[in-house]
Amino acid sequence: MRKLFTLLIYIYAVSGYAQRNEIYDSRIASLQVVAGVDRLSLPVVRLGSNNPKDVINISFDDLTHTYHRYTYAIEHCEADWSVSDALFPADYISGFYEGNTIDDSEESVNTNVLYTHYSLQIPNERCRLKMSGNYRLTVYNENDANRPMFSACFMVVEPLVGVSMSVSSNTDVDVNKSHQQVSMQADYHGINVTNPATQIKTVVMQNFRWDNARINTQPQYIMAKGLRWQHNRDLIFEAGNEYHKYEILDVSHPTMGIDFIRWDGRNYHVYPFADEPRPNYVYDEDADGAFYIRNSDNVENNRTSEYVFVHYILKCPKRYDGDVYISGVWTNNRFIPEYKMEYDDAEQCYKAVVMQKQGYYSYQYLLVGSDGVARVMPEEGNFYQTENKYQALVYFRGTGERTDRLVGYQQIQTR
Repeated sequence: MRKLFTLLIYIYAVSGYAQRNEIYDSRIASLQVVAGVDRLSLPVVRLGSNNPKDVINISFDDLTHTYHRYTYAIEHCEADWSVSDALFPADYISGFYEGNTIDDSEESVNTNVLYTHYSLQIPNERCRLKMSGNYRLTVYNENDANRPMFSACFMVVEPLVGVSMSVSSNTDVDVNKSHQQVSMQADYHGINVTNPATQIKTVVMQNFRWDNARINTQPQYIMAKGLRWQHNRDLIFEAGNEYHKYEILDVSHPTMGIDFIRWDGRNYHVYPFADEPRPNYVYDEDADGAFYIRNSDNVENNRTSEYVFVHYILKCPKRYDGDVYISGVWTNNRFIPEYKMEYDDAEQCYKAVVMQKQGYYSYQYLLVGSDGVARVMPEEGNFYQTENKYQALVYFRGTGERTDRLVGYQQIQTR
């Protein structure tokens, strides 16, 4: 029954970009999937590395003080994040691929909202990964008929392909205006590629966003030992604007980006400064959607940080067809009701209330049209000067091989 239920979830998820983390139970909050301690990059680790940075740290909160016996299963996925059905678990994992328990847990201390913090690390003494590629880890609640609670996605790379990238504001649609264009080269001297059109698969994304990732873009140049994408119209991205940010360090007084905080007798309510249209580019340090859980003491952040209700406000007329969403790494880049903004006709602004844990958050507003495509909200503006991060993933399937391996990864930041 668990396998059938999971399969149904995956069939639905794969149709909607299942590579993003997905939470199935509202009791789960503050899901974090981090490679080592690098919260400003994709969760990608090197295969077979003994470097402490090359571990996947997964943590989450259960919004109760009741202990739950959580277990997890790990699946290898293809480049398109469908499950690698041609593989056996023994092909990609050493140890146990399912039924492993999450033993590291701690209850919150002196918090208004009770929660239990759970964490695990991959690899560990029960399982080690033997193959590069995409991985999906699903956590189940053994106390509730092995019901799936969430899925977390990460990647393992064996760097056999050299990937170089550059970004220019001199694009094929405008020059120093509202777009940025990625150029890329993949050098595969370390592998035998006989048919790059079928053996090589690529993903290029901006600021960790899978929703507008460019999949398998056709290269302009096919060389004996490499591929090159240059002046490729499919690798042109809206430049956007710098992400908004705020930091909730103490519920007793406002900190960075916070207008005021109030207590309603049951919960804390936090009001970041209302966001207004930005007709011009103004430089600001941001984290491109990333977040970090912490409080003013910065000690035992995982179990002493409070949950609060954050009130987002975007002041602008309602003149576009489509829905407006708050987006960031912490939303898992998903367009779900929890992050959808509603328009207040009386106050002429979009509003949303989201329960979040104390810490630093960066975010942007995206407009999702009837075509399902998410675009930067026009009031946010698109400016070529905007600092963005771009990520490139290169997958390879050799002749006779049964799955896609991740053989190249690169991230750059515009300046």
